[in-house]
Amino acid sequence: MSDIQLNLIQGPERNQESKTKPRGNRGQRIRARRQEKSRLLTESVKQSQNDSEYSKVTEYKEQTGTQSNQVQAARKRKHGELSPFIKEGGKPSGQVISSLFRFNPEIPKVKSLKVDFVKEDVFSSEHFRDLPLHPYMVSNLEEKIGHKTMTAVQKQTIPYIMQGRDVLVKSQTGSGKTLAFAVPIVQALQSISPKIQRVHGPYAIVIVPTRELATQSFNTFQKLVNPFTWIVPGCLMGGEKRKAEKARLRKGINILVATPGRLLDHLQHTDSLSMSKVRWLVLDEADRLLELGYEKGVADIINYLNEATTQRQTIMLSATLTGGVERLAGITLDDPVHVDISQSDLPKQSPDTGSKGNLGSKENTESKDSTESKFTLPQNLKQHFVITPPKLRLVTLAAFITWHCKIKSSKCKMIVFMSTQDLVEFHYDLFQHFFGVSDDPDDEMDGNSINILFFKLHGDMQQKDRTKAFQEFSQTDNGVLFCTDVAARGLDLPSIQWIVQYTTPGGATDYIHRVGRTARAGKQGQSLLFLMPTESEYIPILNKDNISLNEMEMKEVLKNLKSTVLQMSLDHSTKRSIPHTVEETATYLQMCFENYIFQNKSFGESAKKAFQSFVRAYSTYPSSLKHIFHIKNIHLGHLAKSFALREAPTSITVSHHGDQIKKWKEKKKQKELSRRETSGKLSEFSSGLSSGNIHKQKYLKKVKKTKLKRQ
Repeated sequence: MSDIQLNLIQGPERNQESKTKPRGNRGQRIRARRQEKSRLLTESVKQSQNDSEYSKVTEYKEQTGTQSNQVQAARKRKHGELSPFIKEGGKPSGQVISSLFRFNPEIPKVKSLKVDFVKEDVFSSEHFRDLPLHPYMVSNLEEKIGHKTMTAVQKQTIPYIMQGRDVLVKSQTGSGKTLAFAVPIVQALQSISPKIQRVHGPYAIVIVPTRELATQSFNTFQKLVNPFTWIVPGCLMGGEKRKAEKARLRKGINILVATPGRLLDHLQHTDSLSMSKVRWLVLDEADRLLELGYEKGVADIINYLNEATTQRQTIMLSATLTGGVERLAGITLDDPVHVDISQSDLPKQSPDTGSKGNLGSKENTESKDSTESKFTLPQNLKQHFVITPPKLRLVTLAAFITWHCKIKSSKCKMIVFMSTQDLVEFHYDLFQHFFGVSDDPDDEMDGNSINILFFKLHGDMQQKDRTKAFQEFSQTDNGVLFCTDVAARGLDLPSIQWIVQYTTPGGATDYIHRVGRTARAGKQGQSLLFLMPTESEYIPILNKDNISLNEMEMKEVLKNLKSTVLQMSLDHSTKRSIPHTVEETATYLQMCFENYIFQNKSFGESAKKAFQSFVRAYSTYPSSLKHIFHIKNIHLGHLAKSFALREAPTSITVSHHGDQIKKWKEKKKQKELSRRETSGKLSEFSSGLSSGNIHKQKYLKKVKKTKLKRQ
């Protein structure tokens, strides 16, 4: 009996065995047993290898006296990339900590072709005093504003505007297009005799696409009219109080700068706004007006002007001459002069792109560009691109910003463009927390803080916050502005050294306008385009449009991260020693980001919203670029790492979908309750008999009308 061995299975193990017992016919059961045997054999081999390495590390630890965290690190490296994040109670949190430098896609080698730039001279040798301008205007330009010589576009445009000709101007960003139309308008207004009065209303209308550009153009006119106090400029834009704007319009405005939506609103609802004396209409950044869907609004405004007055000079300006701009020019301009600095020194007659007709018609409101345009870039602009795996995007951006704005130079202004408002909010809050100006005076005294000024700008901000951010960033000599494309057109922000495009633009036109915020008016500037390995084919697309970029290696950016981390307030929750190598430094910073987001629920929600908005925006690229920018090409788990998230993308999207369903149900419930309350409130003279049959009566009337039509 001693040779008998009992194999008794009790409890849950027996139930587990019954569940895993092969089922089916005899062949299927044999095949299942073989597969199970093979699986167990493979696991036993792996386990023996792990135990062997673990024993070696343990022996080495006992001999050298190393710490236990080295053993754990060795086992973690052997077991794979992922390890579950454990809460203090010992239960898994449903989140995963992944290695930053493992299982990344290979960075492709991209050769950016050197292309011949379309050269465009910015400055000319002629002075403003050479023009027939009022002496006070000349002295104001030279002494107060600081412009003695004219740019090339000003030299060619101002004489034609002073002659009363319609003009279509195409010139690169930062070439002085605003003064090109502002100077002749102010010169003409001050020469009117008798002097104009503010109660006469607008003589000039300037339409711009964004609120920031409206503020900037308004400030330019304010400087120009300083010697002529009887000329009153004004500004109308969304976000401001209509009541205050109506009061200003009643007092009188001679030069009216406005965004299309707000101007059209006042034309329809403000009786004191008269267009009978308008002599000039300026459409600035015309291509952007069309892209933002303002073509119908602009058409309605022009129709109002046509009804009020027929004597009007129209000026249209754009950095790119697209098919939509030429189509709009053919509708609004009368025998215009076409000024294009990049093509020729002499202006020419603009081609007949259409005849004036019913503005806002279907064929006129189509905004697809049927013609290609050549792009011009400032000659002093140096362009770069960096290819980073999705996991390393966040730490690479942090390394680049901190190196240029703190370590390398204390005076560096940088604009970081992003595709969505949620992306701007998330990165602004994250970088402000870790690298922003500290509220703790001890940090500043110890030098244990980065202290970079961060700003944000996007369309969902309140107007007072947008104006404040724009003005403060313009006045500072060191800082970083996170923004959407709301700041990509027309804004003249002084002394911008770097333009960073963290998310790729839609096309060459958007790229041109983003990088156009630097290297303005002959100054030096640089730009950096972030790409993922799957987006490397975007470089040849830019080369076809005469845009050449030099590659900046990710390792070169990350190697500067150590000096940044040493100046940070070290995060002891990471349980890591001071990093030494590039990999350790990047991992340390990433863990700081992840721990902060994990410990702050509200900030975690912001990171999820940013992740979701990035995925949504990624699906909006034009069809011609879909083969490059397709969400299926991106590893979403790695992408979540760039938002310092430890959760799987499925759980992020599912939770967001669940929140949407919950909100929808609550909204539906509130609607039902309000309907019941309304139906319960009856008049004291009502019998209550008809209130419940309203829907039935409507249905019977509908049926009756249908029968009559059939008869």
